[in-house]
Amino acid sequence: MQAVGQLAADYAEAFGAADWGRLAGLWHDVGKYSQAFQSYLLRVTDGGAHLEGQPGRVDHSSAGAVQAIRRLADSNPAAARILAYVIAGHHAGLADWKTSSDASLFYRLAAEKSSTLDALARAPAELLGQAAPAMPALQPADAEAEIGFQAAFFTRMIFSCLADADFLDTEAFMDPARAVGRTVPAAIASMKDALRRHLEHMQARADRSPVNDRRREILSACLAAAAKAPGFFSLTVPTGGGKTLSSLAFALEHASRRGLERVVYAIPFTSIIEQNAAVFREALGELAGVSLIEHHCNLDPVRETAWNRLACENWDARLIVTTNVQFFESLLANRTSACRKLHNLARSVIIMDEAQSLPVELLAPCLAVLRELVRNYGCSVVLCTATQPAIHHREDFKIGLAGVREIVADPRQLYESMRRVRVEHAGKLDDGELIGCLSKADQVLCVVNTRKQAREVYAGLPDDGGSFHLSTLMCPVHRTHILQQVRRRLEEGLPCRLVSTQLIEAGVDIDFPVVYRAMAGLDSIAQAAGRCNREGRLDCGRVVAFDTDQPPPPGHLRQSAQTAGELIGLPGCQDLLGLEAIERYFRLYYWKRQDLWDKHQIMACFRQSNGLPISDFHEAARLFRFIKDDTTPIIIPWGHQGRSLVEELRGDPFPGRDLRRRLQRFTVQVRDRHIEWLQSRGALDPVHDQFHILNKENLYAGDTGLSLAGDMYELNTA
Repeated sequence: MQAVGQLAADYAEAFGAADWGRLAGLWHDVGKYSQAFQSYLLRVTDGGAHLEGQPGRVDHSSAGAVQAIRRLADSNPAAARILAYVIAGHHAGLADWKTSSDASLFYRLAAEKSSTLDALARAPAELLGQAAPAMPALQPADAEAEIGFQAAFFTRMIFSCLADADFLDTEAFMDPARAVGRTVPAAIASMKDALRRHLEHMQARADRSPVNDRRREILSACLAAAAKAPGFFSLTVPTGGGKTLSSLAFALEHASRRGLERVVYAIPFTSIIEQNAAVFREALGELAGVSLIEHHCNLDPVRETAWNRLACENWDARLIVTTNVQFFESLLANRTSACRKLHNLARSVIIMDEAQSLPVELLAPCLAVLRELVRNYGCSVVLCTATQPAIHHREDFKIGLAGVREIVADPRQLYESMRRVRVEHAGKLDDGELIGCLSKADQVLCVVNTRKQAREVYAGLPDDGGSFHLSTLMCPVHRTHILQQVRRRLEEGLPCRLVSTQLIEAGVDIDFPVVYRAMAGLDSIAQAAGRCNREGRLDCGRVVAFDTDQPPPPGHLRQSAQTAGELIGLPGCQDLLGLEAIERYFRLYYWKRQDLWDKHQIMACFRQSNGLPISDFHEAARLFRFIKDDTTPIIIPWGHQGRSLVEELRGDPFPGRDLRRRLQRFTVQVRDRHIEWLQSRGALDPVHDQFHILNKENLYAGDTGLSLAGDMYELNTA
């Protein structure tokens, strides 16, 4: 307990709450003093005696929570309640306050089991007599609705410190070699210098052109803005403006100047994040091996075992490339494995790529998260967007982020100077007409809204070696392989027709002369346009927006496409990517939809009564979901490396984070109902009772990836 307390204190020091971390660590295992736990400890041999929630296991986390209330309720009741949440949840996860379930914190505190009382009677008086921690110097929220959210956020951050300290203490006991061998990340200054050398090399090789001149100006603006005080920044740069590396240059320079610890790069969940990670690896060279992780498809263990505790991701790196799904769902999570990483966000630079892509029905909690990270946890947040900033505070968008500083002085002038395409609306095209248009083009990209349509259109294209397909039914390393072939053919002037879902629209540096885009939100059309005439080699690229017989899937894609469709033909909106059309689009889609900003009433899960926090953590985590249907990763033994990793996994009953990280590039996320279909055909090998490995090669095609029955794959949009 002493070791956990010290480690948790070290983590909490980053946001001025070391005493809270220390006390949570000292009291979290008080329940182990009970006779019941000691007797149980002598009986078990699997190394998991400290775990809870499984048959025969002894509850040892309630005692510390009860002690927090007993010791602190009179002198500091808010601290007592917060520590009770943290300690009671350090295995089962943060609970709701008072529900019909006996797992709620209220009933756990009221129960006072015999083992709990016995533990408190046996624990040393010195341990139980700790003083109350000083209340943290949190800057209060401006909005009354966010006061309860602030208390819950602080609780979750202390919980993260305890969870990570407890996990690492377990690792030191169970696997000392792994603990000693943990990689030490490179210094921010070293990464900054490596990136500077890479950028200088890129600029020396680049042709003099208007596009490259603008990219140099954007980079210079980013480096100049890095000297400013931490807070909110906005980088509004058209696609093709080099904002991926320029934003990283800002982040590393800003972190170096301001003593910040790491950079988190979050991108939309429909993107190919491995492309961004590959760009960063090339830029950072050998430093990337010890400083960069990409965390997207969720190979984190779901159930807790003694060994799974050691493999949960805690973002112990300088540069984390992740998704909006992983980022925000972790910050609203209640499970220990999901929350373990959160304390490492304190004193970080967080880059939100395509910030306007946040779901409108989750805007209120998402923006509250970003505000709190900046307000009280020493973070800087960079809002990257290729279109008009959509989540800044306005009179008609009062939940927007205030005090955002633009990195580029005149985004509107930059937009006009980098205009490289002409957008036209072609009306409705059925698949036959679309295939005809694509077949006549030498080099063309077509982006559609469903995997079903992507496959059907691809199947109708000429089978001449120049047609390609991309979707998330292909594992990341397979998609990278396809993109390499596509880039080579584009560079060599060979015929190249690529049909893709929207995953192509963020973080993929690719340049077609013609792009077809199924109707979507104007921000998505702008992203597709960013793959057209990207280098400005043509006088003007051609972007064709079209309607289809198949509407976009329900939810964000359909709502945003319908909003964009309302603008077609209106005065001032002839250019769908013109500044007036973009302004109208965001007014309709974001700013005027107040009834949807917190559609699921997530903020109502965090309240206060008589100065005491009332937080329903479990319910908030249940409600806050970017993707409503659960998915499960399937591991694809694709190519020699994929087969080798699968064999390594089969031979290791306790796979650690390094192996899980490498396997991420060989996974496909599949909805649970599709898992059942694959299992019914004997297509999946269960490994170590938690991994699914595809074992039928005929279900994974070399051009389109994983095959699912009938129309099942149309339900997953990317």
